[in-house]
Amino acid sequence: MKKAFLSALLLVLAWGVASAQDAPAAPAAAAGGIQSQNIFEVKPDASAEPGYAGQTNAERAKVQPGNNAPMWRKVGEGVTGFSSLPKSEAPEAGNLIQPFVQYPGSRLTTAGEAWRQVRNNWIIPYGGSLLLIVAGAIALYYWRKGMMMLHGVETGRKIERFTPFERSAHWSNAIAFVALAISGLVMAFGKFFLLPIMGSTLFGWLTYALKNLHNFAGPLFAVSLLVVFFTFLKDNFLSKEDLTWIKKGGGLLSGTEVPSHRFNAGEKVVFWGGVLGLGLIVVASGLVLDKLIPGLIYERGTMQIAHMVHAVATLVMVVMFMGHIYMGTIGMQGAYKAMRTGYVDETWAKEHHELWLDDIKSGKIPAQRTQEKAPSQTVKV
Repeated sequence: MKKAFLSALLLVLAWGVASAQDAPAAPAAAAGGIQSQNIFEVKPDASAEPGYAGQTNAERAKVQPGNNAPMWRKVGEGVTGFSSLPKSEAPEAGNLIQPFVQYPGSRLTTAGEAWRQVRNNWIIPYGGSLLLIVAGAIALYYWRKGMMMLHGVETGRKIERFTPFERSAHWSNAIAFVALAISGLVMAFGKFFLLPIMGSTLFGWLTYALKNLHNFAGPLFAVSLLVVFFTFLKDNFLSKEDLTWIKKGGGLLSGTEVPSHRFNAGEKVVFWGGVLGLGLIVVASGLVLDKLIPGLIYERGTMQIAHMVHAVATLVMVVMFMGHIYMGTIGMQGAYKAMRTGYVDETWAKEHHELWLDDIKSGKIPAQRTQEKAPSQTVKV
């Protein structure tokens, strides 16, 4: 009986040893517990298998379940798949991502990734720095110089500087510009200074609302920009006196006004460079981003280029108009009142636009250009 029991025990032990030798080695125990096995790990020498690169998804699924390397390789090469969208409306609908390209001095990447790097590493940091530098310079100038006050005493005699139509065109364009600038700056830089304060939910709703405001204010800005351009065109042609104004810097540092016509050289630079030059670039690129240009094929590359052009031109435009807004509000006494009421005092005209006043007194320009009720006293020709 004992011999039979011992024989059975030895048989069980022998079977256990044989099973242990045939089983795969278990992973080494980690300190503080047992390390789990990664069942999704791919064999290191898988790429060395014969015909690895040429295997189809079906063939690969038999030897390496879940490995869709051939499909993703084709996607990266820009292969066009099936899409229910018509090619005339969405030519890239069958392409999951943009093809991988190798840019000089950089790693293999997609055009979309290159655009993201340009936005995050160039436009955002350098554009934000430019805005802060200009804002700081304006604040420093105001701190040292303060508002540009009138040196003489107001006479009470008024000159119509802007007609009601001119003021309406200006304010329509100004309101649209401010709406676009604020919404654009929040969408571009808000995640750095608003998101940590407001939280993701509230910030998401804010940017969603501002994005819609941006899209609707854009066409209004485009139309009002054209109206402003043709309304003020005749008084913004360059003259020889503008060269003198530029050489003396408009008297901003010396405190001595340089004689000018209705608009000085600084205002003309804003008109030609900001309203016409940058305005056309911003409006054209914005219309592309809104998909409002008929006949244009809206591919990914088209939208990426339009975005970069729009962002850079907008930042430069905002910087330029920051100086214009400063001089039209707290920078110069009487400037805001002129655009609000349409009239300036004779002393203001003499100190800031002396050549314009001379033309009025000589009869070349009327002091009152509209039929609306004028102030009790106007400059007599």
